[in-house]
Amino acid sequence: MVVAFLRIAAGLALLQGVGHAAAVVRWAPMRGAREAAVVDAMKSQSFVFQGLARSYWDFFYGYGLLTAFNCFVEAAVLWQVVRLAHPSDPSAVRVMAAIFLIANLAHGYLSWRYFFFTPVIFDVAITLCLMAALVAKSITPA
Repeated sequence: MVVAFLRIAAGLALLQGVGHAAAVVRWAPMRGAREAAVVDAMKSQSFVFQGLARSYWDFFYGYGLLTAFNCFVEAAVLWQVVRLAHPSDPSAVRVMAAIFLIANLAHGYLSWRYFFFTPVIFDVAITLCLMAALVAKSITPA
C-alpha cells in the first residue's frame, strides 16, 4: 500500500506542477481595470536588486515558475522513493514521506495564508496520501 500511496502523491504533485506552470505562463489580469493597473505598475516599476534590474512582476512571475518547478521535483522524487521501498526496511521510505508530508503541510498553510485556495486542495490531497503511506502496513501495492 505504501507504494500505491506514494505513486498517487507523485501524480498529484505532477498535476499541481502542470497547473501552476500553465496558470503562470498564461496568466493575465481578468478582474477589471484596477487589477490591470496593479499588474501594469508591477511590470513598469524596475529597481536594482543585487546588481540586476528587476520589477515586482519579475518576482511574481519567477516565483510562480519556481513553484511549478518545485512541484515537478517533488513528483519525480516521490516517484523514485518508491524504489527504496523494501518490506524488510520500510523506515527509509517513511522518513522521506514524513519530510514531504511536513513540506506539504507548510506549503498548504502558506498558500492558504498568502495566496488562494486551489493549491491548498492539492497540498491536502498529497498530505493525505503521504499520511496513508506512513501508516500503511504493507509496502507493496494492494
